[in-house]
Amino acid sequence: MNWQTECEKNWSHLIMDLSGLIEISSKRNDEGKTSNAPFGKACRQALDYMMELGKREGFNVQDVDGYACVLSYGEGEESIGVLGHLDVVPEGDGWSKDPYRLTIENNVLYGRGVSDDKGPSIAGFYALKMIKDAQIKLKKKVMLIFGCDEESGMECMDYYAQHGEIPDMGFVPDASFPVVYGEKGVLHMKLKNNHVDTIIKEMHAGERPNIVIGEASAVIDASNGMKQELFDFYLASNHLSGSMSKEGDLIHISIKGTPAHAAMPYLGNNAALHILNFIGTAYQDTFAKTLYEMCKDWQGKPLGIDIEGAYMGFLTMNIGIVDIDKQACIIVDIRYPNDTDSEKIKQSFEQYLKENQIPLDVEIDHNSKPLFVDPQSELVQTLMDVYRTCSGDAFTPAQTMGGGTYARKLPNFVAFGSEFPNQKTDDVVIGGPHQSDEGMRIDEFKKAVHIYCEAILRLAGQEY
Repeated sequence: MNWQTECEKNWSHLIMDLSGLIEISSKRNDEGKTSNAPFGKACRQALDYMMELGKREGFNVQDVDGYACVLSYGEGEESIGVLGHLDVVPEGDGWSKDPYRLTIENNVLYGRGVSDDKGPSIAGFYALKMIKDAQIKLKKKVMLIFGCDEESGMECMDYYAQHGEIPDMGFVPDASFPVVYGEKGVLHMKLKNNHVDTIIKEMHAGERPNIVIGEASAVIDASNGMKQELFDFYLASNHLSGSMSKEGDLIHISIKGTPAHAAMPYLGNNAALHILNFIGTAYQDTFAKTLYEMCKDWQGKPLGIDIEGAYMGFLTMNIGIVDIDKQACIIVDIRYPNDTDSEKIKQSFEQYLKENQIPLDVEIDHNSKPLFVDPQSELVQTLMDVYRTCSGDAFTPAQTMGGGTYARKLPNFVAFGSEFPNQKTDDVVIGGPHQSDEGMRIDEFKKAVHIYCEAILRLAGQEY
């Protein structure tokens, strides 16, 4: 089969289906949870949407108690899986387009979830649909599994692992090509205390730990003085925008940075860190200054946790939540290689805070251990061969990354696309995962569909 030709035939329908999925603002909402919608109404709506697409195409469809759904094709005793997620992070600021409407401009698809992970999920869905339409019989059953809580802790896949059918092997279209055989551990370190000594009366910044904070604000007592000139100088010297205003007895300070995925904090500019740095330095606030000094380096050098893993590269760190209102609760997102562990990192935080006399308690709020699949395994080698054959890229090796995917939740799974290495650099602005104007080039999207067709055929085995 010429899958590129088949993709072109299906393209208008694919765009319609992707558009409908993008329009669902499927962010987790615990306040709206019900027995069959554990992550809220919008996530349930996205799940129902994919199940309806599956029924339309004649797949076997299963609802796993609202945590996930399974669309399957084939009847083999062995099975392969393709795991995608339907939830998205909050849209944030800075969009030039409607984040919940699929926009096609300059041969680019734009919308929240286009690259993470609604677009790749639809790509996997259409790959299997095209195989089914071609009446190709497979030796193994293929299971498309879609969850609804990847961005907020993967509770959906924890539930599925306990209650659903586990495929023998498979891939997750939620990262980059070629194969990602290793993922850093994902650790959320919570720092908290019921009372902190700071001039900050109120500060609430960040929506999710796994996002570099794009905009932050804080309130201090007006008796501390405006220091407008110093603030303007700080903004100018750091190429930032922001505002400082006096309202009654309070001074409001806000700064805009650049959001990014916490796995790549160096691509963003954390607005909360700048707020802490300015208040700590301009007002000699020990708490703010110490918190900034501890978290300012994305490799964790001040804490002594900087390490370059043999396989996975550098540890990365991002302060993702800052809540101060007499009390303090700070959550730091850390991606660590398999050369260290969560307890060593926790001890480093405790030691730093003790030495600097900052009374914050340290606890591990979330810890997902690193994923590592042998790069010489049949799964990795098969997918690498598919990628090289379809893309013509014989140079880029299999890799590891700091992002976390569903691959770490089920045995013998790896991440596989759908972003391509060495992407074009031109005047077209395309936001990445968790960024404004999130997008994906149409030619790369179509190429991903082609690769997923071949990958499913190679892993599932074609009957002749």
